[in-house]
Order: sequence, then structure tokens, then C-alpha cells
Amino acid sequence: MGPPSSSGFYVSRAVALLLAGLAAALLLALLVLAALYGRCARLPPSELRHRGRPDAAPSPTRSPGQPLATGQTRPSREPAGTAAPGTWRPPGPWDQLRLPPWLVPLHYELELWPRLRPNESWASTLTFTGRVNITVRCTVATARLLLHSLFLDCERAEVRGPLPSGAEDRTVGRVPVDDVWFASDMQYMVLELGGTLQPGSRYELQLSFSSLVYQDLREGLFFNVYTDQGERRVLLASQMEPTFARSVFPCFDEPALKATFNITIIHHPSYVALSNMPKLGQSTKRDVNGSMWTITTFSTTPPMPTYLVAFAICDYDHVDRTERGKQIRIWARKDAITNGNADFALNITGPIFSFLEDLFNISYPLPKTDIIALPTFDNSAMENWGLLIFDESLLLMQPNDQVTDKKAVISFILSHEIGHQWFGNLVTMNWWNDIWLKEGFASYFEFGVINYFNPEFPRNEIFFSNILHNVLSEDHALVSRAVSLKVENFTETSEINELFDLFTYNKGASLARMLSSFLNENLFISALKSYLKTFSYSNAEQDDLWRHFQMVIDDQNKILLPATVKSIMDSWTHQSGFPVITLNVSTGVIKQEPFYLGKVKNETLLTHNDTWIIPILWIKNGTAQSLVWLDKSSKIFPEMKVSASDHDWVILNLNVTGYYRVNYDQLGWKKLNQQLEKDPKGIPVIHRLQLIDDAFSLSKNNYIEIETALDLTKYLAEEDEIIVWYAVLVNLVTKDLVFDVNSYDMYPLLKKYLLKRLISIWNMYSTVIRENMATLQDDYLALVALEKLFETACWLGLEDCLQLSRELFKNWANHPENEIPSPIKSVILCYGIALGSDEEWDFLLNMYANKTKEEERIQLAYAMSCSKNPWILNRYMEYAITASPFTFNETNIIEVVAASEVGRYIAKDFLVNNWQAVSKRAKWRNRCISKWREVRCYGEVHPSSEQPMPTACHWICLDTLVFPCLPAGHVCHRKSNVAGEEIGREEKFEKGERQKVWNTITGYSNVYNRENHKYRFTDHREEAVKLQIFDLPQSDVKI
Repeated sequence: MGPPSSSGFYVSRAVALLLAGLAAALLLALLVLAALYGRCARLPPSELRHRGRPDAAPSPTRSPGQPLATGQTRPSREPAGTAAPGTWRPPGPWDQLRLPPWLVPLHYELELWPRLRPNESWASTLTFTGRVNITVRCTVATARLLLHSLFLDCERAEVRGPLPSGAEDRTVGRVPVDDVWFASDMQYMVLELGGTLQPGSRYELQLSFSSLVYQDLREGLFFNVYTDQGERRVLLASQMEPTFARSVFPCFDEPALKATFNITIIHHPSYVALSNMPKLGQSTKRDVNGSMWTITTFSTTPPMPTYLVAFAICDYDHVDRTERGKQIRIWARKDAITNGNADFALNITGPIFSFLEDLFNISYPLPKTDIIALPTFDNSAMENWGLLIFDESLLLMQPNDQVTDKKAVISFILSHEIGHQWFGNLVTMNWWNDIWLKEGFASYFEFGVINYFNPEFPRNEIFFSNILHNVLSEDHALVSRAVSLKVENFTETSEINELFDLFTYNKGASLARMLSSFLNENLFISALKSYLKTFSYSNAEQDDLWRHFQMVIDDQNKILLPATVKSIMDSWTHQSGFPVITLNVSTGVIKQEPFYLGKVKNETLLTHNDTWIIPILWIKNGTAQSLVWLDKSSKIFPEMKVSASDHDWVILNLNVTGYYRVNYDQLGWKKLNQQLEKDPKGIPVIHRLQLIDDAFSLSKNNYIEIETALDLTKYLAEEDEIIVWYAVLVNLVTKDLVFDVNSYDMYPLLKKYLLKRLISIWNMYSTVIRENMATLQDDYLALVALEKLFETACWLGLEDCLQLSRELFKNWANHPENEIPSPIKSVILCYGIALGSDEEWDFLLNMYANKTKEEERIQLAYAMSCSKNPWILNRYMEYAITASPFTFNETNIIEVVAASEVGRYIAKDFLVNNWQAVSKRAKWRNRCISKWREVRCYGEVHPSSEQPMPTACHWICLDTLVFPCLPAGHVCHRKSNVAGEEIGREEKFEKGERQKVWNTITGYSNVYNRENHKYRFTDHREEAVKLQIFDLPQSDVKI
């Protein structure tokens, strides 16, 4: 037996030393982690912005005793920390996308001081400071405040109140602020209070803040650097929509939280400050360095959401006029004002305001309207109340813009933004899920305005070409995107930005137009007047709009509907896609079904149980018929049956006001084809457009045979409406077909078939081009369609087209002051190079080097890729990676060369042989291939090189990207714009398929198009079938 034991245990000296060392190491690790935690927890929010911006300069930092930079105010407390990264917070309201309903903002006193000075060397950022006092009403007792703030460093936060009501005069107390922190995921500033705010009382939040202004971002505050009067200058402007106000000042950044604003801007005396309201007064102040600054204050705004707050600080001139006692000013570069570039916009702005005031019987409520033209504005235009902001290319007319569609474009966009003064500014959607209530109706009324001032414009054809065609090409039953969405579907702020798309604008406008068509214009406007009056300076939801339409319907008895307005319209706004309706003219049966891309017979792609309540306006033998409704999956309409007579035919969807496509049985299509061949003018232009567009879309997606669509083109020799020809050519002569014809023997057939029919319309417009293009300056549709006609005629080898291209290019080369007509300039430049030698190419390169406008340089860069000489194209790409930088970076040059007929071969070999030089310049791993197309590239190390090789990509509207290596196991997500149709597809690239991938990228054996999208020309390989399709006798074919 051993000795008796005592309590405890014993260790050797060595073990004790080891344990002591481990304990010391653990303590040191804890101290390091604590230091890192403290650094993360106190990370200024402004630092978060350039954490994701490797090229951005960090914001200046100070040690505790270091003096502040010039113009800064010393914070009364240490800048508040952010909860991310590094700080854990329990779940709470800061995890929700929507603000809690504890506070309602009533008024903002906002002061901003950007440190913008003239005659400086401007970096990519500059600083600004600001103060905001927000008067709020408390609705729920709370000791915590949430408001939006993004990338702002909070330097002071105080809460005063409760505020006295009315004329009550008493001392206002303060509610202690114990802590300020930021929930960056949902972009909140959180104030932890030392007391509780009481329901029904008003309080004032006083906040001081600072942050950075960026040049390359067009959100929040940003600045443009530009040239005017031969000098380099800078201006500052804002873009708050949809959620960028929070990056300029702490605020309640939701559209329903309207408030009034008193705005003050501190700026350099040489600049002009603009905001939503007229200038109220000016004073001056000196900063700590003795520099003088101007303080401009503005009148109080009406109640409005934060996304409409606007500022500009600039050295601009303006032109002005008065409309019904209210001032309108167009601000632009001094050169542009001197040259009269703003005059057209000024002359039409006032009348547009007056027209809409009269139409809605509601006066524009602000005393002035400023419209400013920025050198660069990615959002195109913004409707801020009282200060509309435009990209100058969409507002200013240049002298050579007369024979272009520029006047129409300016008119459309101005009408859209002015329409927002009622739809969006006066009446605002309750939240972003119903953004179509402003964007859809503003888009719809563009055409009402234009039609009023230009009654000769073909309104239906223009709406179809500008709005309806585009969205029908993108929409289908599997798109998970309804016009009106449920609020609870949104979980991230970024999802709000995604709502500014084709469905909000084009589909919204199309549904508004359909609603107007099955009511009538008078009832439609009456309902909108009631809606706008009721919700002025307030907010509305979609159901509020439907109630006002129902009220108007209930007050009359002429228009009878099969269901409530809400039931009818919800069937269109709450579900994705649109229907195809098919009429059997033998039985009068109409059925509806969802439209799918690449419909597969006898296979259910996806359960789609909902139906639409469909208004059907229609014509029979050229005469309009009474409205009928298809409110179930199928229905019989005996009046739609046709007889055996050649003169009997039916077209559904009068003026294409319904948001759907129309199919017919074989007899129905045959009757329409017979009418077109016998008397095409008997079918209105809008319906010739409709028939072509519907037939080709239905054939491409397996609803009808391609022969049915092609039959409709046999009459084209008699077609003199260029917009109808445009619809034919964009559907028939696609980019894929242009690339594929070199691998198949279809080109001679297509050339023979089209040239025989195209020669008449070509002769008409080639004569105009040679004699007097100015006669087309008011023909909007011709200006839109002419390029496609010219391009196709030259591609088909029409000698007169090629000769005209040579003549116009040579005349311009010899006399550059004689501009090539803008609508066909791209085609002329391309064929001038394609038909020329290195002399023409060198001339264009010299022109490129001397151009300053980016748009012109892009046009010339594409034209230089049209050469048929391989050595010229190879030299072009060598220039791109060795010579001085192009506006297109060198990767873009390779891209445009690869998109050309000859260049796709050259570009492949060039990349393989020069990959190290290209990859070094392009930095594939960290940036996109093109700033014009969305591309995401993934890299791996090539077996023979340390350089990263592109392996897969995501791109839009691009059919020819050039990659020499695509290894196994990567996924390529492709959206290809072919014939105006966006298609999504994923393909898994397996081992041994690199050549197949190359073929896919260059368009030789495009897997998607072969399976689902192509016209199935390659399915008809037998000679007899081809001849039948193109209606050619055997003797006409020479291959």
C-alpha cells in the first residue's frame, strides 16, 4: 500500500513552466483580439465605402490631439462606431429593411458644405460636412431611434424635446444620447437614448456629419470634371433616388415619410448653388484659414420624400422663360448656352407643363423649375421637384442633330420627367414595390404629350416600337417579376435598385395604355384627376388607384366590365408574363395560355394556373368591332368566324393596345396572308407591324412553324412603310444569322429572296439620302429604321448600297465638314473601311485620335474593326496593347475586333499569342472586360503561364467574346440579345469541350440558338424545302 494521499495534485517544475507560458500566450492573444475588436467597432462608416473600392483613397484620419483639417468642425464626441464588422448585436429592428413606425419626420433643416473650389487639381474624392435638424413626431414610446445613414461619420448627435406646441413658450429639454452606432447591413444609424420619447410629442434630432464626394459614382453627392470655354472645370450634383439620400445626410429615407425641407448650401463664391426651391437669401462666412464662402438658403419645400431632395453647385450659364407666371431655367455649360444648344428644350418645357396642368386640372405647385444638363449623368434624367437633372446628351441639341431623332428623344424624356411632377412628386407610391405607379404612368404620358404637340406622329406605331416591342421580347411566364410586388418579398436595399427595369417602365406604360383603351380616354383621365387630387402631397398604393377607377365606372352606365377594375388589373400586375390568345376562325373559339420562351409541345414547363382577364378589341375586314372579354381559359365568339370568301379576315388586339400576343389557326393566318398579297394597305400599318412581330416571335418559340411567319413576308415588295421593314429585318436578319451564313448555304437564298422585295423601299430612301436628308428630320420612325435598312442592303451585297457607302465615306474624308448623315453614319463608316484599304483605315485612326467626344470615339473604334484585311486587324490589336491608351481599353478593342466577320479568327490567335501582354494590361482577375456590358470573369492559372486566364463569364447583349481557354468545371451564364430577345441559360462546360466552347462564344455552333431560338433554317437542309420557304424557283439559285 502506498502512502496516504492528501487533497490536490502535484506537477513537475517543467510542466509548471509550460503551463505558465501557455497562460501568458493566451492572455496576449486575448489582448490582441480586444485591440482588433475595438478598431473594428470604432471603424468610421466612411471607411466602409472604400473597403470595397481598392482604387479609392482612404479618408484622412487624426490622432486624438491632432488639429482638424481646414473647414472641419471638431466633433463633440468620438465618431460613432459601426456594428459591422466585428460587433455582435442581438436581433432587432435594425435587421429589418423597413423603418419601425416609432417616429414620423415633419421637417428637415439641412445644411451642406462641400469643399469644392475652382482652379484646383481635383482628386477622385473631396470632403463635405453637414448638419441636419429633423423635427419628428413620436408615435410609439421608445428609448431607441433608428434612421438611415450610409458612409456618414456622425460627429454630434443630440435630441431636444418635447417641443412646445403652438405658441407655448417654455424651455425645451434634452434627451440624453448614450450611444450612437451603425447597423451597416440595413444602413441604419441607431441612437440609444437615456430617456424615453413619449407618443404624441414632437422632438428635434440634431446631427452633424461628414463624408466624401466621389467623381466616379453617380449616387448621393458626386462631381463631374468637364471642359468649358477651353478650361477644365468641375461641378457637384446629387442623385438621391432610390435610396442614396442616406449617403448625403441622416434621414428617414422611405418614400412615404414625406416632410418639408429648408436647405442651406455653403459654396465657393464663384459657383452658383441650386436646389428644389428658389433662393431665399445669401450671406458670407470665413473658414479658419480666412477663405471666404457663400451661404445660400432656399425657401421651404412642399412635403416631399427624401429621394426628391436635390442640389447642384456649378459654374454654368442659363437661358430662361416664364410660363404662366413661373420661371423656367435651363442650365448648361457656357459654351452650350452661347451656341443655343438649350433653346429647343427651353421652348418645349413650358408648353408641356401647361398641357399637363390642363389635362389633370392641377397646377404645378412650385414657383420655379430649374433643369440642369450635366456632362455625365448615368441615370439619364431625374425628376427632382424644382431641379430636374439631365445628362446633357439627352437635353441639348447640337447643330448636326437636325436630321436625327434627337428632337423626339429630348421631347420624350422631358415629357417623362415633367409627368413625374404629378406621378411621383405630387402623389408618391407608398413604397418601392409600387414604383410602376410613377414610372409606368410617366412613360405612358410621354406619348400623350408628344401626340398633342405633334398630331401627325403615328402614335400607335411609335408606342409599339419604343415601348411594347421591347418588353414583349423580354417578358414571359417564367420571369419571376410582376409589375407590382409584395413588400414582404424585399429583404435587401439592393433589391430596390433592381426595380428600375423594363417591367416597371415599359410594361407599366403598356398596362396603363390597355386600361385607357378598354375604358375610354375621358373616363381614364377623370379617374386619374380624382386620384391625383385625393392623394396630393401624400402617398398611395395600387389599390388606391383601382378604387378611383372603380368610382368613375360606377358613376356611369355605358362601359360595362366583366369584373371590378381591381380584379381585371390585378390579373396583369400581380403575375409575371403575359398570355398568348389563339383564335380558331372556323369555330370562333379563343383560348389563352401563358407565353413561354421555347414552348415544348405536350410538356408542362411550369404550373401556371392563373389566367388573365383579357380585353379584346378587334377588327373584321378592316372595320372595328365591339369590345369583348376573355375571362376564362377559353370562350366561343361566333361573330369571329370567317367565311370561305377571300375578303373575310379578322385581326385581334386593335391598335395593339392589349398586352398580349395573338395567334391564329392555319386558316386565320392564310386569310391574313391573302389580304396582304392582295391589298396590304387594307390592313393598317400598326397591324402589319403586329402581324410580323407576333408571327416571328411565335415561330421562334415553337407556337407556329417558321413557314407561317415567312409567308407574311411575300408581299413585301409592295411595302413602303420603313417601320414595317424594320420589324421584318430585325426578326429575319439577326446577328446570329449574319455569323451563321458563312457556314451554311443560306446566304444566296436569303439574298435572292430579300433583294427582290427590298429594292423598292431601298430606291425610295437612297434617293432621299442622295438628294435631301433634311426632308426626314420630322419623320421619327424613318430616322429610327433607316440604319437597319441600309445595313441589310449592304450586307446583302446590293451594289447601289455599297457604291453609296463609298461615295459618302470619300466625300467626308475629303471634306470632313460635310458630315455623314447621323442615322446611317455607323454603317457608312463600317463599309467605308470594309471596302477600302489601309489608307482609309489610317484616315479613320487619325480622326479617332483627334476626337474628344466619347460617343464619336466609340463609333470610330467599332468602324475600324470592319476591315476585311487580317493584317490590319492584327495591327489594330497591337496598337491597343502597345500604343497610347484608347478610350476603349485594349480588351475592348479585342472584343470589337472579335465581333467582326473576319476578326473573330484573328482575335483568337492574337489572344493566344499575346496573352501575357494582354493580361498584364487588362488585369483580368479584378475587372470586367467591358464597361458597356455587364461581364463577370473568373480566372485560373494557365498550365504554361503564371498569368490568370479567363474561364467563364456573365455577359449581356454580346455574342462574340474571345477566350482561348475555358477549362472544365466552370459555368457560363449567358444572356444573349438576339432579335431583341433576352434569354437566360446556363451551360456546364465539361472536359474536352474547349473547342466547342470557342465555337459557342464565336457564334458558330451556338447551343442555345440551335436548340431553342434559331429560325430552324438548318432543320430544312434539303434543297426543295429551302426553295419552298423562300418561294424561289430552282433556276434562280446559284451557289
